[in-house]
Amino acid sequence: MTTFSANTLTIVPFAPSEYERRQQKVLEAVARAKLDALLVTAHGHLRYLTGYHGFGGYFAPFPLILAPGRPPTYVVREYDVEAVRAEGCVEEIVPYTHQNEFAKVCVDVLRRYGLQGQRIGLELGCWNLAPADVSALRAQLPDLKIADATRLVASVAAVKSELELKVMREAMNMTDLAVRTFQNSLHEGVTETDMYTTIVGEVSKVGGEIWRSSTLVFGERTKVPHGSPMRHPIRSNEPAMVEIGGLKHGYAAGLVRGAVLGRHPETESLHALSVEALEAAIAAIKPGVAAGAVDAAARQVIERAGRSRSFRHRTGYQTGIHWTERGNLSLEPGAEDIIEAGMTFHMPFILFGESGYLNGCSEHVVVTEHGAEILSNTPHTLYRA
Repeated sequence: MTTFSANTLTIVPFAPSEYERRQQKVLEAVARAKLDALLVTAHGHLRYLTGYHGFGGYFAPFPLILAPGRPPTYVVREYDVEAVRAEGCVEEIVPYTHQNEFAKVCVDVLRRYGLQGQRIGLELGCWNLAPADVSALRAQLPDLKIADATRLVASVAAVKSELELKVMREAMNMTDLAVRTFQNSLHEGVTETDMYTTIVGEVSKVGGEIWRSSTLVFGERTKVPHGSPMRHPIRSNEPAMVEIGGLKHGYAAGLVRGAVLGRHPETESLHALSVEALEAAIAAIKPGVAAGAVDAAARQVIERAGRSRSFRHRTGYQTGIHWTERGNLSLEPGAEDIIEAGMTFHMPFILFGESGYLNGCSEHVVVTEHGAEILSNTPHTLYRA
């Protein structure tokens, strides 16, 4: 749903009660962490808690201050106040004008709420909070006790509500359409940019949207990790790979799919191993399992094949708003986070070949009481054009 207020400029994806529920869950986590307040600065976490996308914070942090018994308070640049008001659901907005005013204005709010000398959580391991920002806060409030709260909002956002899962499924419908268009458009001579334009056009026809960054590479350019589409054509007996995600209310549902035009033995071998590892990871997912155990299940498949160096990244990561956020739950070696029902993960297996080619596949899953449900309707088998 999209909620319109009496102010016709205001567009918020969900009802205010949904954001209040999320904020309350975060405040409960604040209490468990024995914090007196939390400053949320990561863009994805800000959008999760308020509806506002947070991108105005490129200028300086836009902290959302959450403290028990106090109203949620947004400290933002004066220039962006109306955008924050229109796209979010926080009533208390305190502006600053220039970057060097950020710390003073933020500390003034903390003092007004009686938080000087208290234990405040900062998202030290996320984007959008620079070391200089932390130093500026300390200079203004020397007795401030700072704790690392990088994982706090992530731990709450990891478990999706039914409303969020509905949105994720709608986003995946757009992803599946993008993948089908990728496969149907694969013919000799088509360029990456032409195909990407076709994909965006098909998704737009049904009112959908694609996440702003996509990987789409053909031939020799499949050797480039995270390669953006260029005017590079595919030829006979060359590989192709796409990593793309549909978008709904900021929630992205990514997928990786591989293909060949004709035959390409190295890519075919890589893809077959990626499918085996992916399916082992999916089989390992269930509530109560440690994140590191899922990674280990997939890694064992690749190690048994004698190709451990072909796998150079983690098995997967928590998803939701803004595709992913630094500091979120990760399926990686040794990770101790416990998987719960309602969590969503993207698990890409993109393997490196001896000649430098990359190829593979992924799935986007939601954890159920009994295991993992795959959200996509497009098979992760290698597509042959």
